[in-house]
Amino acid sequence: MANSTRCMALFLLIGVAAPAVLAVTDGLLPNGDFAQRPDKSQMKGVVITGRHAVPCWEISGFVEYIEPGHREGDMILALPEGASALRLGNDATIQQPINVTPKTYYSVSFMAARSCAQAEKLNVSVDPEFGVLPIQTVYTSTGWDTYSWAFKARHSTVSLRIHNTGVEEDPACGPLIIAVAIKTLSPPHRTKGNLLRNGDFELGPYIFPGTPWGVLVPPILEDVHSPLPGWMIMSDTKVVKYVDAPHHAVPHGARAVELVAGRECALLQEVVTVPGWSYRLSFSVGDAANGCKGSLAVEAYAARERIKVPYESLGTGGSKPAVLEFTAIANMTRVVFQSSDHLMTSNATLCGPVLDDVLLVGVRKPAARRLRL
Repeated sequence: MANSTRCMALFLLIGVAAPAVLAVTDGLLPNGDFAQRPDKSQMKGVVITGRHAVPCWEISGFVEYIEPGHREGDMILALPEGASALRLGNDATIQQPINVTPKTYYSVSFMAARSCAQAEKLNVSVDPEFGVLPIQTVYTSTGWDTYSWAFKARHSTVSLRIHNTGVEEDPACGPLIIAVAIKTLSPPHRTKGNLLRNGDFELGPYIFPGTPWGVLVPPILEDVHSPLPGWMIMSDTKVVKYVDAPHHAVPHGARAVELVAGRECALLQEVVTVPGWSYRLSFSVGDAANGCKGSLAVEAYAARERIKVPYESLGTGGSKPAVLEFTAIANMTRVVFQSSDHLMTSNATLCGPVLDDVLLVGVRKPAARRLRL
């Protein structure tokens, strides 16, 4: 009862100036960083025994509350400074009701890490949509990554669920989660002079302040609505990384995409074209100033044309422009980007070339044929 009161107080503080507020604001969900811990009376060691023990959350299955310095045998579960975590063991679920605006798109971001299983997955859902996000590949040297998933709200109140699908011999074995946030996604309109939507990547998922590792955007096969509006990510299990200017070198504006999975993942967008017309695709290729050194390269495809853009990186930032001209052969054309190789920084963080400023324009239409008399 005390925990329910604490959570209700958060909602009242948010809505005190506007009692009719219906939608969540961008950022952490109420107790989204689990800073409000469960009462000791509802725990057995680190195992949470009360269904509503974690303020603002409902739990089921084997869930643990992990604080800094927690040991398991000779191993310390390393958390970022000041963070607390929920570890989702066998068949564990955490969920929270959130107030949203119907027919609006939202992106959920959460920070997670593997603990002991090799093929950990999390099912993120808002009925009737869900996505199974693999936690198997570790993209950073710290072991912590931020994942994103998007949904379209059907009702004014929905329940966000994060479920560990795995069942291990050790029931505690499962992913650690230290923060959950939400962001409203604006529709990706085409800007003047660009046939592509969100070509500057300024629209995208929530990035936690102070996190230097960006946000992973999942493959489209696991995500009905992309957290990166306008763009699809094609892969079986790999992702692209959404990065921001405060923590990375970005060619233009405040956001860009880092292609971190080589040929195993492609970033693409379908655009309406006129067969026989010529088009110019321009974009910037660079590095994120994250120590990704060496021969980077972005490959771009459109219609029957392709280009490979090499970029020699010192890992300190910089970019160069590239252009691909093509003639449309259909009413819809896929514009595709991917990295040529897998790369890694000296501290074992997966990395790759940065893509930004993607612009598609029509340059000329075919000459009209003259009728012979």
